[in-house]
Amino acid sequence: MMKPTGLLAACGVLVVLGGLVIWFQKHPTKTEPATPPSPKILALGEDQIEGVRLVKPGSDPINLKKDGGNWVISEPKQMAADQDTVKSLVSSLASLNADRLIDEKPSDLAGFGLVNPPEEVDITLKGGTVNKLLLGSDTPAGSDTYVKLDSNPKVFTVLSSVKSNFDKGVNDLRDKRLLTFNQDKVTAISVTSKGPAFEFGKNGQNEWQITKPKPYRADSPQVDDLLRKLKDAKLDPTAPATEFATAAKIGSASVTDNTGTQTIEIRQIAKDKTYLAKSTAVEGTYKLMGDLGDGLKEKDVDSFRNKKLFDFNFTDPNKVEINGASYSKSGDKWTGPAGQMDSTSIQNVIDKLRDLSAAKFADKPAGTQTLQVAVTSGDKNKVEKVTFNQAGEDFDAQRGDDASVYVVSAATYNDLQGAIKGIKPFQQPKAAEKKK
Repeated sequence: MMKPTGLLAACGVLVVLGGLVIWFQKHPTKTEPATPPSPKILALGEDQIEGVRLVKPGSDPINLKKDGGNWVISEPKQMAADQDTVKSLVSSLASLNADRLIDEKPSDLAGFGLVNPPEEVDITLKGGTVNKLLLGSDTPAGSDTYVKLDSNPKVFTVLSSVKSNFDKGVNDLRDKRLLTFNQDKVTAISVTSKGPAFEFGKNGQNEWQITKPKPYRADSPQVDDLLRKLKDAKLDPTAPATEFATAAKIGSASVTDNTGTQTIEIRQIAKDKTYLAKSTAVEGTYKLMGDLGDGLKEKDVDSFRNKKLFDFNFTDPNKVEINGASYSKSGDKWTGPAGQMDSTSIQNVIDKLRDLSAAKFADKPAGTQTLQVAVTSGDKNKVEKVTFNQAGEDFDAQRGDDASVYVVSAATYNDLQGAIKGIKPFQQPKAAEKKK
């Protein structure tokens, strides 16, 4: 049996505990964040920044300013800027957080390297307000850098990786493109390399065609790849091409867009195969970065001609005519001179025609006609007709009214003829096969 005094003591403890629970419910403990928020140094709108000036003792200041919607370098000399690099710099400055606040009112800035700072970044806003960011010495550990605003006594540290965003030279910030055309507005490309010059233009279907020296079908993917190489051609700003005048000529290309025509000339140093470039869009001559040199070297007009005999690609033909024999498709069935035809054998011929390519080109057709094939395809029933002549060991082929002469190897021609000979009538499956 519990003594009365013990019972009273137990009741007292319960009363106290109950009171504590009620108090804590009304006054919950505030959870402190595991990591305190980084102090804010700058909070600016990116669209409000009109200029950035990078200053380092012993070197010319670099001044960036907005010109319309683009950034340009106005000092130490006028030149185009790399838009992505400058926008990244501006974004870093617009929202700049510190790693730590070191001192709110330091009595001496010398210990932080901020009396004569090794780097200064001036940010000019719309309206003319200038924020001066001073970057001092690195902390003893070397992982941070002391910084402050010229208008604010507080000294902060920022990570060295943040500081590196502002540690840019002219060569880091300049536009390194050798050609600055608008790729979506290109209407013509002219190339001089091996043999006579040749040109590309767009037809009514917005497809590339060779326009000079004669109208030819162009291999559009190859022309698009050349255009990409021209677009990606960049200069090496650290290596002016002092040997350009004596280097071997490789070729040149001109690109015309809605603003005009730009031209690039490529040369090569024989001893180390280095490509050099000079462009009408950029002052000076430079070592070439990118794969344009290989893209132009030893290229003639035939390198960009379409060697395919048929254009229907992966569009399913609905009619095939072979030496006057007509085969038509309705639904999944093919019919021909002998009635319903075996679809697999017809498809085999179509696959051969789809892949049929010339090994080279000839100046004029020769030989005796051996085969004529016409393919009808697409919603508009486009008809493509190709005639083959045997010319020695190989076969010359021509498309309709196209003056080009496509030289098809005997092996390729015989492969096609084998498929044609394999065309056969449709046969009903046997009863045993039906059950399977």
